[in-house]
Amino acid sequence: MMELKVWGGAGEHGRSCYVLTGNQHRIMLDCGVKKEGAGQYPLLEENLIPGLTAVFLSHAHEDHSMALPLLYKLGYRGEIWSTRPTVKQLELYFANWRKYVTGRKGELPYDETHISAMRFRILEDEIERGEWLEIKEGLQFQWGRSGHMLGSVWLRIHMEDHHLFYSGDFSRESELLTVDPPGESFSHDSASDCHPFPPKMTLSIIDNAYGMNEESQDQKLNTLSRYILGVLERGGHALLPVPAFGRGQDLLIWAMRQFPERRIVVEREIVEGLRQMAEWEDWLRPEACHEIELALRSSRLHIPENQEERISLLQVSDPLIVFTTDGMMESQRARWYAERLSSSPLHAVIITGHASEGTFARRLLKGEAGESSCEVVRMGYKIHQGLNDVRLMLNQISSRHTVLVHAPKPETDQVIFDLEREGHRGMLSLHPGAAITFNYR
Repeated sequence: MMELKVWGGAGEHGRSCYVLTGNQHRIMLDCGVKKEGAGQYPLLEENLIPGLTAVFLSHAHEDHSMALPLLYKLGYRGEIWSTRPTVKQLELYFANWRKYVTGRKGELPYDETHISAMRFRILEDEIERGEWLEIKEGLQFQWGRSGHMLGSVWLRIHMEDHHLFYSGDFSRESELLTVDPPGESFSHDSASDCHPFPPKMTLSIIDNAYGMNEESQDQKLNTLSRYILGVLERGGHALLPVPAFGRGQDLLIWAMRQFPERRIVVEREIVEGLRQMAEWEDWLRPEACHEIELALRSSRLHIPENQEERISLLQVSDPLIVFTTDGMMESQRARWYAERLSSSPLHAVIITGHASEGTFARRLLKGEAGESSCEVVRMGYKIHQGLNDVRLMLNQISSRHTVLVHAPKPETDQVIFDLEREGHRGMLSLHPGAAITFNYR
């Protein structure tokens, strides 16, 4: 028998945390937070934490990682399995999460000693992607690149008598990042045949953050391109607040290709993220390194070093595309840009990702952030899966039970209703706090 406990992430956007318990082992997949209020944390059952056999971290985004120090505060003494780019990015994410919490008059439920206590095992150092590694008797895993951000992975786990699949956050359509199709063999080593995919996995946990949305990346980018072009042609600046790591680099490269005559203002953290990506060639599409090199040498790219330079750049007569950090616009700088553009209907703020309830980005979208004449719109860039992507993954990975995660439960319910009408079986829409038991085959 095996039990799945949802401590966060199913039926909601944020605080992804899943615990799987068998007769011998108990493992955790991610341990993140939710950007609501002063932060929401997984529904941890404290007595189970010291008994975890292993913890896996799929990527660095705060909704998958920022609660990890709580495990060490509560008695976990094991290691966190993740990739080198992910571990390198965590320092910045912890600093930003601390700012977010204190900015909301909250307190972190852990301190620096618990962050320092975290110990990592680097996937790339231990095993090639697509090959199998045995952690302990009865517990083996395989990993592949998931295309969501630098260092992000999916996992396939063989625990006792069960085959499990965890997509992490998954995208096949990044401008820069490559992806390993999880339903195909991509390792040239004979070890990859250790556990060929069974006719059915026992359980798959699959990213469906975009719910019923069926648009492709090309469709989304065509819409975004037309909108930005309209803003620029009417003489306005287009502001895109983006995370320091992730879709910001993708969208910057895309904008430079799509608008070859336009000047682009970009904050240094995003450019540094681009440079960091160039150092990890194994995670990139074949043509990506060349595009990054061209972008970094481009005279069209303007990187302000201080507030005076930002003011000067925004005062020029030429319309600009502006990239600033913090996709949810909680930072002082992101709010400053929005305020500078608020006086004119020519300008636009474009939200390209999720905006949690209560964040400045959400309040802007709802018209609750004070008087503003500029347009505020949401036009998503795909870094997750929608309905068509889930269909493809279900066809590649057959499972007895499939839990769709990362979206509000009503939308997940609707996705499952449609998929069941198409003939898919074993689909589950769960919620934080849910627990479900699976019998052996």
